[in-house]
Amino acid sequence: MDRYVRSLLETGSDWAQASQLYEKLISCEGEDLQIKATIHLARLSKYAPETTLAQAVPILVELLGTPISGRNPSIQEAVAYCLNCLALHGAGSLCALIAQCGSIPLILRLLPQSQAGFRKILLKCLRTIVTCDGISRRILSRNGGLEVILNLISSTNGSRRYLLEILTALAMLREVRLVIISVGGASLLIEAAGSGKMVSRTRAAHVIGLLGITRRVRQMLVGLGVVHVLVSLLREGDMPAKLTAGNALGIISSHIDCIRPVACSGAIPLFAQLLEGQEPLGREIAEDMFCILAVAEENAVAIVEHVVRILRDGNDEAKAAAADVLWDLSGFKHSFSVVGNSGAIPLLLELLSGGNEDVREKASGAIAQLSYDERDRKALVEAGAVPVLIELLSDESEELKDNAAEALINFSEDPTLRERISQVVDTQSFWELQQRFVRFRMSDEHTVRSLRQMSIDQFVAEPELA
Repeated sequence: MDRYVRSLLETGSDWAQASQLYEKLISCEGEDLQIKATIHLARLSKYAPETTLAQAVPILVELLGTPISGRNPSIQEAVAYCLNCLALHGAGSLCALIAQCGSIPLILRLLPQSQAGFRKILLKCLRTIVTCDGISRRILSRNGGLEVILNLISSTNGSRRYLLEILTALAMLREVRLVIISVGGASLLIEAAGSGKMVSRTRAAHVIGLLGITRRVRQMLVGLGVVHVLVSLLREGDMPAKLTAGNALGIISSHIDCIRPVACSGAIPLFAQLLEGQEPLGREIAEDMFCILAVAEENAVAIVEHVVRILRDGNDEAKAAAADVLWDLSGFKHSFSVVGNSGAIPLLLELLSGGNEDVREKASGAIAQLSYDERDRKALVEAGAVPVLIELLSDESEELKDNAAEALINFSEDPTLRERISQVVDTQSFWELQQRFVRFRMSDEHTVRSLRQMSIDQFVAEPELA
């Protein structure tokens, strides 16, 4: 057989004959030969077509269920090793087949009685199957897999990484998350997010984000140290890990009591990196996060410092995102003075002249929002905003024109500034714009009054555990 396998590896052909040979060898009564053939099949799996591997799966699962003979290695150990190789090289599709053929209950039956080396192989096989396929997770859950995994975590120090990776895969199921929280297993998910393979850490962070939707669990996670773990993942992870950790931190921070721990953990500079990065989703997450953290004035100061730097030195996409952050932050009462004192206003005016359309629109929106504050209106005028905004009234972009008009209308309603823009205030076109914005404001006020009349229970109802 060794000569045949070597020639097959060299030619990479006649897989049907190889499959028939394996079936023939397995049908013999000698366990030594079965083990040897199964290990060779595992080595060939990286070369063999998926159809050939699929034919071997039912045979392997049947061998996995045979009585243990006491050999070392046993046929079950060789089969678990082989199934893991097949699952790894089958592009995920073989994972469902392996699970549906009945491998998972057999692995669960073998795990409690297995020793170190054999247990590690079984867990690696189980991990590969359930992390690649959602159907496999449900099969594992229905067969009591969560209880087995939790018991093994609490009773053994070996193979802990594999057990945690299996746990995080299981926790993708909502019903499993409910049980994990009810038995006090949240700390295990945090541990999983802090160590192991990056893909598993990312999955754990995703699960934490799902759990953090509920306020009670969110506060529990913060108390268990989740912020430090997620910030570490945001700092050292690959881009999928950064995005997932950043999103989870946003969910965790959505309660006022959790904002300070996130800000104190050093998260703000890391979100600034996302804001000026190449990943559009990363910029969106950073924008949302800054709006949450800026609820606290000291955080707003730190955020604006990074935003101003990006306005000065970033690329067009980063500048547009930074201007959008200022637009949002300018709506916070305490942020008016923060933005106005930051040196952002001259940079925003520069962007109105030199940026691309997206940058100019975001910058004009920020200026329009700033114009609602008396001190910022004066700062805008002193920086030369009036002639720039008047020029924008003839721009092709409707959004630019609307934002410029909104700012100029706010100037015109300020008695100390009206004279400075008299050249545009007294025109028919400006009067029409002013009337249109009056109607918009009346509509907004009506919407606010309608919302106030709605039952507060519709807003504060606690969501179900994610």
